[in-house]
Amino acid sequence: MEDKNDKVVRFSISLPDELLKIMDNNFIHRGYASRSEFIRDLIREKIVSEKWADSNEQVFGVISIIYNHHLSDLSEKMIHIQHNNLVNVLCNLHMHVNQEDCLEVIVLKGSAKEIQKINLEISGIKGIKFSELTKIALPEK
Repeated sequence: MEDKNDKVVRFSISLPDELLKIMDNNFIHRGYASRSEFIRDLIREKIVSEKWADSNEQVFGVISIIYNHHLSDLSEKMIHIQHNNLVNVLCNLHMHVNQEDCLEVIVLKGSAKEIQKINLEISGIKGIKFSELTKIALPEK
């Protein structure tokens, strides 16, 4: 979200008619306040993607995991991975989804390379049913 003190610059872009129709039908009419807000989000996504492409950039990651909590050593393996890497674990959220499954969310801060390493290690543990890394970075002004 832009700071109220940010200067807004207007510029025009050219798009093929078909691409504009797709943008309007698939994004603008489904909740974006305007074409401008949609374009701003695309630019922000690209900035985050570029930060994650630099493996040494300090970024944030959120790993969402569903796993079978009946597997006795699975939780210990996840904790061991978190303790033995060069990443700050900012917080964990653990909740019971049903009699068999748990949802764990791990919020991390560190280099893109190290966060991706942790994600791969955790997602490879036997008993992990789903694991997804959400990549986050602060867009520079």
